Amino acid sequence: MLNTQLNHAWIAAHIPHQYDMCLLDHVVSWDTLQIHCLANSHKLANNPLRSRDQLSCACGIEYAAQAMAIHGALLAPRDNARPRAGFLISVRGTTLHTPRLDDICDDLDIVATCIHSSADNILYQFTVHAAQQLLIDGRAAVILNAENQLQQAGTLT
Repeated sequence: MLNTQLNHAWIAAHIPHQYDMCLLDHVVSWDTLQIHCLANSHKLANNPLRSRDQLSCACGIEYAAQAMAIHGALLAPRDNARPRAGFLISVRGTTLHTPRLDDICDDLDIVATCIHSSADNILYQFTVHAAQQLLIDGRAAVILNAENQLQQAGTLT
């Protein structure tokens, strides 16, 4: 059963991705280690990630990254402090099991599982399925508060 409170409107209000770039429709479930989301935007002709009239399976990485952003928003402290910005810094061990997403008729099931977390870095394992068919899987590293880390390292002035 979908939690209707965590629908597209809620997602758009809690992650930086807006308008057509907010790709996910619902949060199905989540806990401190994992999030499961649904999306059907891969079927839309105006999907902003489409190129040459198709949506590459590699775009599933962005769907997973948005699930990770939602997970971060759900885990953020509720003290009205600005949420920590996260940036995807690497994707490893990724396998594309199909060439395209736009020809998939079923909704996408996106699952991101935290496999390591520290104060400034998170490593997720992710999968994107449709009707039990694995479309893409891999690992993604997210850095939090990148601006602060770069300033401390003396890279930003």
